[in-house]
Amino acid sequence: MANDSNPEEEPVFRDKRRIDPETGELRDPGASASAEAPASEDAPEGEETLSDADEALLAETRASMTEEVEAAQAEAAQHKDALARLQAEHVNYRNRIERERAGDRDATVAGVVERLLPALDDLDLARKHGDLEDGPLALVAQKIEGAFEALDVHRVGEVGERFDIAKHEAIAQLSNAEATEETVADVVQIGYRVGDRLLRAAKVAVQVPAE
Repeated sequence: MANDSNPEEEPVFRDKRRIDPETGELRDPGASASAEAPASEDAPEGEETLSDADEALLAETRASMTEEVEAAQAEAAQHKDALARLQAEHVNYRNRIERERAGDRDATVAGVVERLLPALDDLDLARKHGDLEDGPLALVAQKIEGAFEALDVHRVGEVGERFDIAKHEAIAQLSNAEATEETVADVVQIGYRVGDRLLRAAKVAVQVPAE
C-alpha cells in the first residue's frame, strides 16, 4: 500500500525587520514583499511610512555613524600633526648635525693652517720679491693655493679695500688729503680665514683722510 504522507518539511524563517541590523539602513519594503509572494494587482501604490520606533532606530544609527566618522577624522588629523612635528624635528636635527660637522671640519683645518703660517709667510715674502713668478717654487705655491681653496681657506687683506676692524689690524696710519675713507694702503702681513672663521687678521697700513 502506497504511503501518501509527505516528507516533513523544514521550517522557513523570514526576516521581516525594516531596519537592517548590520548596516543600519532602511530595507526596501518592496524587495521583501516580492520575495514572499507574487505582487498583487490590488496592492496599494506609494511609499510605506516608518513607525515611530523605526524612525528613532534609524536616527540613532545615523547619529552613531556620524560620531564614528567625526572621531576617525579627528584621529587622522592628530596623526597628521604628529607626523608634521616629527618631520620638522628631523630637519632641525639634520641641520644641527651638518652645522656641527662643518664646525668640526673648520676647526681641524684651522689647526693645520695655524701650523703652516710661518711657511705661508715665507711664501708671501717670496711673492713680494718676485720669486713666485716662475720656477719650481711657483708651482709649489700654486698647488698650496689650490688645496687651500678646496678646503675653503682664503687670504685676508688686499691693498685698496676698505679698512675693516673685524679682519684688519692697523699697525700704521698714513694721512692723505685725497682720501675720503679709511682704506688699506699696504699689507704688511697677510691674514687667513677658514670659511667664516677668522684665523689671523691681516696686519695693514691704513690710509686715512687728512684732517
